[in-house]
Amino acid sequence: MKNLIIGVIGGHTCTKEVELSAHNLGKSIAKVGYKLVCGGLGGVMNAVCKGVKEENGVTIGIIPSYDKNDANEYVDIVIPTGLGYARNVLVVQTADVVIALPGEYGTLSEIAYALQFNKPVISLGSWDIKGVIQVKNVEEAMERLKSI
Repeated sequence: MKNLIIGVIGGHTCTKEVELSAHNLGKSIAKVGYKLVCGGLGGVMNAVCKGVKEENGVTIGIIPSYDKNDANEYVDIVIPTGLGYARNVLVVQTADVVIALPGEYGTLSEIAYALQFNKPVISLGSWDIKGVIQVKNVEEAMERLKSI
């Protein structure tokens, strides 16, 4: 299904290894024609957006502030909310499927919302929680997307 919107969540800061995974995930998402929604800021969000844009895909950033300029440079559609972390609900509700990379409590809250809303959640090195599909790499995450 090409019209899927994939939510990618993860830390505002990340290691080089996680950054590379997020970047490659973004490229893979765009290559199959999916759209991306994320929190639109730095770290995992910046890396995944950059990957999507390198493959001419579409990025949506739902940011916590009112200032569109706070979004990273790779976001096509910026949705400024002024809601702080409460915007996490909007990120998850916009997505058809959520892929979680390593992050802290903001990432954990998005996983919890996704599970509450019965959205599939794939974890690529993120929180290990009942109901979350654990994968080892980007290729496995993309394979799991095909079966959802």
